[in-house]
Amino acid sequence: MFAYLDVIPLCTAFFVALILLVVMTPFAHQLGLVDQPSYRKTHSGNIPLTGGVAMFLAVLIASFATDVWLRNNPLFFTASAFVVLLGMLDDRFDLSAKGRLLCQFGVAAIMAWSAQNHITNLGDLFGFGDVHLGWVGYFFTLVCVVGVINAFNMIDGIDGLAGGVSLVVLSSVVMLLLISNNGSAIMVPMLIIAALVPFLAFNLSLKGFKGNKIFMGDSGSMFIGLTIVWFLVEYTQGRDAAMRPITAVWLVGLPLMDMAAIMYRRTRKGDSVLKPDRQHLHNIFMRAGLSPNMALVAIILMGFVYSLIGILGEIYSVPEYIMFYGFIILLLVYGIIIQNIWTILRVLRKV
Repeated sequence: MFAYLDVIPLCTAFFVALILLVVMTPFAHQLGLVDQPSYRKTHSGNIPLTGGVAMFLAVLIASFATDVWLRNNPLFFTASAFVVLLGMLDDRFDLSAKGRLLCQFGVAAIMAWSAQNHITNLGDLFGFGDVHLGWVGYFFTLVCVVGVINAFNMIDGIDGLAGGVSLVVLSSVVMLLLISNNGSAIMVPMLIIAALVPFLAFNLSLKGFKGNKIFMGDSGSMFIGLTIVWFLVEYTQGRDAAMRPITAVWLVGLPLMDMAAIMYRRTRKGDSVLKPDRQHLHNIFMRAGLSPNMALVAIILMGFVYSLIGILGEIYSVPEYIMFYGFIILLLVYGIIIQNIWTILRVLRKV
């Protein structure tokens, strides 16, 4: 692993993010890019929502100042700039769900059509041979990109959650790149990790980083979601793919399942699938009696288990259709548990 690491780009991303996270705080208050307490948000004071902007700029500066893969992929930064801008506008003006969704599809189109980073092969999902999508792959990619972006946006509910889950996914991608003898590509996700770490330190108010609380905001969660789905599509397609498509699904399985359960519940109630509420996984854990920190650790451990299943399936070449059907079964079980969670908790309390 160390043979493929280049310290200069990583240090650049880390320290640029560190500086920007501090410098941008007063500007966040001036521009109104702050998160105010409400019935859904119990934090105290107005918290800057500039974590995502700082991470994006840190990756951008580090990429163009050094020789890494992202430097040669301007369309990635074009799509990322649009999604970060969209997130900033949403953080500031609370855009409509439909307008936000339309813009997300536009960003996905940059990735699928302009960058030609789209899904063409789903692998042997059903046990009858590889599923080739042809031109349908472009439209399928749009749905996947928007889905993953919103999955990471929805899971961003307590301190460190979106960042912690992202760290697990990105670290898993690094491991799979090494396992598949694609170690030369690990600098790409490592650069994102380097920019993510200082944000997490401030967001979680770790020792030495207290007094400058920062949220990543919609700009950060959507940027992270876009980055992860960009990598996963890039690394699962083509002859030299680093992992199988179903493995990528397992890596982001927890955010996807949480989003699916939320959307199903909202649909049953007749609400908009993008309407915010307090029924997310972290809300359930805390209403069950866990502290925010305990809920954070529990959910990140769940995300780690999902990623571990994907990695082990890749290492031991578990047939793709078994991995797929296993994921579907787990999704159904997860959905049933979430739909009946309060009944289950009442029974557990009695026991």
